[in-house]
Amino acid sequence: MSEGHVFVTVDAKGVATVTLNRPEKHNAIDDALLATLTRELRSLGDNKDVRVVVLTARGKSFCAGADLQWMKKTTMFSEEENLRDASALSDFLYTLDSFPRPTIALIQGPAYAGGVGLICCCDIAIAARSASFSITEVRLGLIPSVISPFIVKAIGESCSRRYILTGELISSDEAKHIGLVHEVVPDEELEARGETFVKMLLQGGPNAHLEAKALIKAVNGRGLDSTLLADLTKRIARVRVSDEAQEGMNAFFEKRKPHWA
Repeated sequence: MSEGHVFVTVDAKGVATVTLNRPEKHNAIDDALLATLTRELRSLGDNKDVRVVVLTARGKSFCAGADLQWMKKTTMFSEEENLRDASALSDFLYTLDSFPRPTIALIQGPAYAGGVGLICCCDIAIAARSASFSITEVRLGLIPSVISPFIVKAIGESCSRRYILTGELISSDEAKHIGLVHEVVPDEELEARGETFVKMLLQGGPNAHLEAKALIKAVNGRGLDSTLLADLTKRIARVRVSDEAQEGMNAFFEKRKPHWA
């Protein structure tokens, strides 16, 4: 299906592909695009048949950040209007970051500002060799406020200090080095590498993915104490007795594939 500048498909295996479709604008973000993306992601999140979401973009750029015309409008906004505007971006990023199933970003070109934040909200990020990145807000007298938690979580405080303050261009190799993306592949192999990751993900149990993402969120940034240990033991005890886990373990011992694979 297609709505505005977002194209969404779901195949028979439950693989949803969400494509940014504003190539003439370098897939820049505006209020309409944010509203559509948020609505589509929430719909996919409610669809129990969806197993994986792949985020892609058409054209030469992955996402150039904020749309220039949209940015120009915000210069005339009041602080209250800017608060509502920033909240729309925050809602979208939170929706993507907390999406219950695995997400993959395939970056085929430049990704700047908000586009970097979008990548940081995905579970797996694969970049084409020619891709480039930049957190450009300070060069406009702005700050990457809403996207900053996701950037710092992805690349750490030290790298965030450098790249948020300088706004410099980050090559695909450097992006991998600092943890912004997980892999860099030749441009012509980007789609195929994405398909490889999709196949790997489809080997995992659907409920196990839900539980694993919730687990990562639960342990991130927490110290190991009795409260956390109690939570972790309850989680594995609950999962072990689930129908999916029973099927997975039986399939392993019987040397066959589980039903979801």
